[in-house]
Amino acid sequence: MLGRSLKCGVLIATTCAIGLHETLALAAQQRATNVAAIEGFSDAELQKFAALRPIDGHTHIYRYTPEYIALLNKLHMDTLDIMVVSDNAHAERKDLVRESRDVFDLMHKSDDRVFTCTTFDAYRFNDRDFAAHAIIGLNQTFAQGAIAAKIWKNIGLEIKDSKGNYILPDNQSLTPIYRDIAAKHKTLIMHIADPDTAWLPPNSHATDQSYYTEHPEWYMYKIAGAPSKEQVLTARDHVLRDNPNLRVVGAHLGSMEADFGRIAATLDRYPNFAIDLTARMPYIMKLPRAEAIAFFTKYQDRLIYGTDETLYPDADVHEFIRDAEDTYARDWRFLSTDATFSFRGIESVGLALPKSILRKVYHDNAVHWYPGMR
Repeated sequence: MLGRSLKCGVLIATTCAIGLHETLALAAQQRATNVAAIEGFSDAELQKFAALRPIDGHTHIYRYTPEYIALLNKLHMDTLDIMVVSDNAHAERKDLVRESRDVFDLMHKSDDRVFTCTTFDAYRFNDRDFAAHAIIGLNQTFAQGAIAAKIWKNIGLEIKDSKGNYILPDNQSLTPIYRDIAAKHKTLIMHIADPDTAWLPPNSHATDQSYYTEHPEWYMYKIAGAPSKEQVLTARDHVLRDNPNLRVVGAHLGSMEADFGRIAATLDRYPNFAIDLTARMPYIMKLPRAEAIAFFTKYQDRLIYGTDETLYPDADVHEFIRDAEDTYARDWRFLSTDATFSFRGIESVGLALPKSILRKVYHDNAVHWYPGMR
């Protein structure tokens, strides 16, 4: 559960829903179903959405195209473009120099709509100059305008030290890097684990099982000696505890997507910690509606909207634009209306959050947690 205050919110929301006339409710549900099925934004929806000056706080766009900037201008949207170094993904992510060049090129051509989150090459961990080299690279990109830095799940789930031990987020070699990010008044984004599915036996009904079928290198269940999720999250908490002056945003619901009680406890314990909603909306849809509303209400200052939209240089930009706008429209309807949804086998009703909370989730919180965003 989410604690005493959230339980009260659930009771209040549930009580308010009791007594609605059955016929009116059925008619409203039918109207909501029709709204949810629409692809893209209607003119009225777009006007309300754009008025918030929305920010997508988690994207991976590695190519400048006029079509993408036109989409951002249409939505009145700013974005945070995040670099990632991975040795088992698209070629763009294997070359930090190339990736950094492409991201900064987009930033400079974006009409001030795209902001940059930098990173370092964690695969150099066993180099003698690892931390010093990482700090030099981070500071160079901070000087170019990057407003945040990210560590990725290869720290925790993939990279090992010279003795064959997995590197966890609280490894002492990373401490100077964290301290430098804090000293530069930047924000650290941490994506340090995956959904629970990665550690569980195969389950065709799991929301994200298909990902591990396509990416067995991240299926911890079948990797002997892999750290448990609990080990990784505990190491993350050590970083939060030991670096109270470091602003940290936990990507993907802080990698705690299936345990909102733990999310609440972590937010309560560490005031330097916020989370983004990126690519985890189905987990929110699975919550009882009143509980989800209570969660957003209590933690309205700690939640940042994001999507994980990704555009590689060789991708079809027109298909990307269409899919991205559909995602923004679907998420908006879920958070701002009481439409009914059937998404990835999940039946849910929109949260109809008040405008004051929507503005924080879509705009104010990103500006607060990522100083440098307008």
